[in-house]
Amino acid sequence: MTDQAWIEATLTSSRPQAVAALLRYFRNLDDAEEAYQESCLRALRNWTAKGPPRDPVAWLIMVGRNATLDQKRKTQRLVAMPDETQVSDLEDVETPMVERLDDSQYRDDVLRLLFVCCHPDLPATQQIPLALRIVSGLSVKQIARAFLVGEAAMEQRITRAKAKVAEAGVPFETPGPVERSERLAVVMQMIYLVFNEGYSAGPKDDARADLAEEAVRLGRLLLRMFQAEPEAMGLLALMLLQHARQPARFDANGDAVLMEDQDRTLWRPKLIQEGLALIDKAMRHQRTGVYRVQAAIAALHARAQRFAETDWSGIDALYATLERMQPSPVVTLNRAVAVSKTKGPQAALDMIEPLAERLASYFHYHGAKGGLLLMLDRKREARECFDRAIALANTAAEAAHIRMHLDRLIAESEKSARA
Repeated sequence: MTDQAWIEATLTSSRPQAVAALLRYFRNLDDAEEAYQESCLRALRNWTAKGPPRDPVAWLIMVGRNATLDQKRKTQRLVAMPDETQVSDLEDVETPMVERLDDSQYRDDVLRLLFVCCHPDLPATQQIPLALRIVSGLSVKQIARAFLVGEAAMEQRITRAKAKVAEAGVPFETPGPVERSERLAVVMQMIYLVFNEGYSAGPKDDARADLAEEAVRLGRLLLRMFQAEPEAMGLLALMLLQHARQPARFDANGDAVLMEDQDRTLWRPKLIQEGLALIDKAMRHQRTGVYRVQAAIAALHARAQRFAETDWSGIDALYATLERMQPSPVVTLNRAVAVSKTKGPQAALDMIEPLAERLASYFHYHGAKGGLLLMLDRKREARECFDRAIALANTAAEAAHIRMHLDRLIAESEKSARA
């Protein structure tokens, strides 16, 4: 990785902790974001010339805080600004201060910030988008895609949420036990959306891929706070079992590898063992939760030594349970994959046809439908679906996978024409 690429990746991955700590200090979302942006600009200049600091996150926090305070003093004319030469050589000034920072001062700020963003004064439709934007720095486009809404609508939600926080004077304090329990479901949803954003990243997208690791870290912190909460166990188990497959999800060229073709010896056994132990513990509780059901599905995949040994009937039954608990077109689409294995592609196609309007802009819908049509030898219709899917691809790996199907269909069509 080039120096510039490393810096950009580090700035992206450092954002959650840096913004959270800056917000704790300034208690204002706009000030915290502006402070972080200023520290990023200075990092691009200083790190390129002098190399990275020992602790990039602490450096960004310290520099962002001091630069913003200096700017406020200058604006308010409270004190005279020092000479530019004294503030431009930040490496010499900041590094000793950064080295005195204790990790505990900012490492867990992200989790505290999640609970603040999920404050009950905010509507549910604004809580998670705000957290995704402020905590993880996802773009409006990425957040809109996660919620299957337009960018303009999502921009409005986030803007209104920030204004609401400012107007209400929401305190940046760790909520008490009652408040934490009330906000737990929203926080878990936010963490899983962060994980999905990282999990969907391509093999060369290090900045987004780091979000998966960050989500797992947050999941561990959450479970430490709610040690007896089975849904917190289920969430962490789900992320661990999915993250365990990461090394096998792309080939040497960066192309996506379907689960049926993955080399399962590349799956991370330690993460799988931890995930299976967690879900087994969580399932002993009589209450059923959406994360425990999803983790149970992931566990059936993890327990299969080979793709042919997958318990598709069990997966179908679990998805049926999930449909009753949390009706969603995406859940039905996922269930259709299991149905195609147990009842055939036509039964699966019949399940997803009614979802066409609601999932018109969803890449996986058109890719799955194209695959089912291909199995039914309806090649012209399959090609139309693949064309639509490739136009909606979110990553280069997704586009390459669909392109493979299209190239095969084109080659077969040309061969038929020559015959």
